[in-house]
Amino acid sequence: MVVSTATPVRPMYARPSHAWMGLSPGLDFESRLFFKPEAARLLEQELSKPRYVCKRIHIGGNTDPYQPIERELNSTRSILEVMRRFHHPFSIITKSVLITRDADILGPMGKAGLASACVSITTLDRGLARAMEPRASTPARRLEAIARLADTGCPVTVGFAPVIPGLNDHELESVLEVASKAGATSAMYVTLRLPLEIKDLFREWLADARPDRAARVMSLIRQTRGGKDYDADWSRRMKGTGPVAELIAARFKAAVKRYVLDAPRVPLDESQFRVPADMKKQMDLFDLPSGEAEAA
Repeated sequence: MVVSTATPVRPMYARPSHAWMGLSPGLDFESRLFFKPEAARLLEQELSKPRYVCKRIHIGGNTDPYQPIERELNSTRSILEVMRRFHHPFSIITKSVLITRDADILGPMGKAGLASACVSITTLDRGLARAMEPRASTPARRLEAIARLADTGCPVTVGFAPVIPGLNDHELESVLEVASKAGATSAMYVTLRLPLEIKDLFREWLADARPDRAARVMSLIRQTRGGKDYDADWSRRMKGTGPVAELIAARFKAAVKRYVLDAPRVPLDESQFRVPADMKKQMDLFDLPSGEAEAA
């Protein structure tokens, strides 16, 4: 695993991963990236194993797969190429317009029922977007990504995430409306989560970026978390509880219906998975008795 000093674009919830690795979830998170240069090769080996059972793979669940340095590394691109070769179903989520670079993979695989994409839009306000996600694609560029992917035939979900009560929740309907017009066919949302080191970092950011709203925002967040900064219960942590969370859920449900973002989600097709012939030959070498692989 190699450390890079490229400027990152990552969701706040990814910061604890840096702390787990002994790095600062603040400064180190902002300046040091990890990537796996052998990821594609290792993925090929894993998918080629006789006992491997095909299940949808989600890309981008902990951090954005389209960091700025991806333009040079092509790590995500190489993984998607493996998925295409194996006809392996996958979903991917990002805040970056760089995903459109891989539309030649996402489009055909999306049409074949093998891929889906989610583009997260936190706000349509350029000023707020710049403050919250200074290195991510602008809201307009993310809408462009939705449109371009939809044009290729890849199903696109818009993610209004995170919903921050008192800061961006008033934009829920407008974000879903413009995303629908751009070509999104479904939507999701996540209420802001503040686990572990995140709560202190968020409070510091909020006091600096929006001091006039800081107290109210934190009060509303706590109202969705049973009076605490965060509730880690698996069944409640993504949406929250209480009147504030219930109002957000009701508004989301109504907006999804109004903007026709409630199309049934068709499961990705796992039956098309197959190991390419050349990979079967390579893996056969590992099954030979000791000494025979070299001779082969």
